[in-house]
Amino acid sequence: MLITSCSATVKDFNSPVTPAEKFSNNGTIPITDKWWLAFEDPLLNELINQALSQNFNLRATYDRLAQARAIAKIAGADLTPQLNGSFGAARNFVDTNSGRSTIDEFSAGFAASYELDLWGRIRSGMHAAELDEKAAHEDIQVAAITLSAEITSTWYRLIDQRLQSALLDKQIKINQDNVNILITRFNLGQARAADVFQQQQLLQATIGDKTTVMANIKSLEYQLTTLLGKPVNSLTIPEKTQFPILPPKPETGLSSELIQRRPDIRKAYLKIQAADQRIAAAIADRFPKISLSASFNSSTPDLHNLFNNWLATLAGNMVIPIIDGQRRVAVVERNQAVFSETVNQYGSVILSAVQEVETALIREQQQLLLVDSLDQQLTLSRQANDQIQLRYRYGGMDFLRVLSARLNLQTLERTRISAERELIDFRINLYKSLAGGWSLKAPVPETPENLIKENI
Repeated sequence: MLITSCSATVKDFNSPVTPAEKFSNNGTIPITDKWWLAFEDPLLNELINQALSQNFNLRATYDRLAQARAIAKIAGADLTPQLNGSFGAARNFVDTNSGRSTIDEFSAGFAASYELDLWGRIRSGMHAAELDEKAAHEDIQVAAITLSAEITSTWYRLIDQRLQSALLDKQIKINQDNVNILITRFNLGQARAADVFQQQQLLQATIGDKTTVMANIKSLEYQLTTLLGKPVNSLTIPEKTQFPILPPKPETGLSSELIQRRPDIRKAYLKIQAADQRIAAAIADRFPKISLSASFNSSTPDLHNLFNNWLATLAGNMVIPIIDGQRRVAVVERNQAVFSETVNQYGSVILSAVQEVETALIREQQQLLLVDSLDQQLTLSRQANDQIQLRYRYGGMDFLRVLSARLNLQTLERTRISAERELIDFRINLYKSLAGGWSLKAPVPETPENLIKENI
């Protein structure tokens, strides 16, 4: 009856938030674990596969899982009896009136101890460590999803800048040709010097944009190389200058399914369970500790006679906390506060997850409208540019209108490329917010021996 009334139990847990069951929008295609395959981009697939095996941040996450696994083993070690052996040898020198003599002494023994975990203190600590290990495993899934999304976003930003570079080359050629035409017209008295200067200024502005884009390309290539776990300039990033066709929108499912699927939410829930176990362990620490011990010892001056004479001891011990300055009470209060913190964090993670999905949905929806609007603007801008240039050739239009129309068209062409890349980015965010992880192959851990071999 004493054990039943004093043992600490883990209480039930209710979710602090209940989001709306359905999302505002939904697709038709089930999302796959490896969501980036939907883009049907073999080069992207290769980059992500390399990163998942070589990225240092992801490898460090595996190391943290190994640490958590070892801590769980340590926490559970006290549930088994502890057995230690000892052996000693000594030689004593004795001076007497008759001379110096020596006395040898040999000793050996075994000592065993075991704590009766009557109140569940050790078991609760072990369960908490095991839950921490599971949470560390979810961390790997979070890191892998984040890494794959970062690789995908960086890859398509690189394609964006490559497309911008190719477009700027065309615009530079057009602007240079127009400068040459204006100089010819100026020499014939058909154009003003101000017209030439304005067109030259537009040419130089386009050249300046080109230098910025080239710097962006190098920066993104360096970023990709680093994400792949390689030094800068050690890899040649594949050439590609085409965006993928946007895949059909994935099914968002229900918010309850999202809560069960997302690894960051699962991790937050595991942290709640671990904190609850630590409360149970702290409460159990206020109860008496009962331990058993046994020892077997033998000592003799002659090694051959060791264990002929021996002494065995069996003992039981109980330690009862009486006065500790409220330390154990404070430990319980601290763990209760940690539990409350993890519950609040769990609620925050759920709300953030739902918000990420809804934000990605609305941004993609509005971006599709923007891309459609830009396509229409481009059509109208090209028509207007052609008409204005035609009228300018026949003297019916001021060059400032020509310059304005040309600048507007070139700006729209660049904006259209960026808008398509942003649309892909919003789809990446949607995939990331819905992703639930996949089976991962752990990389070969780095050891001091491996590092020494690599440096030889």
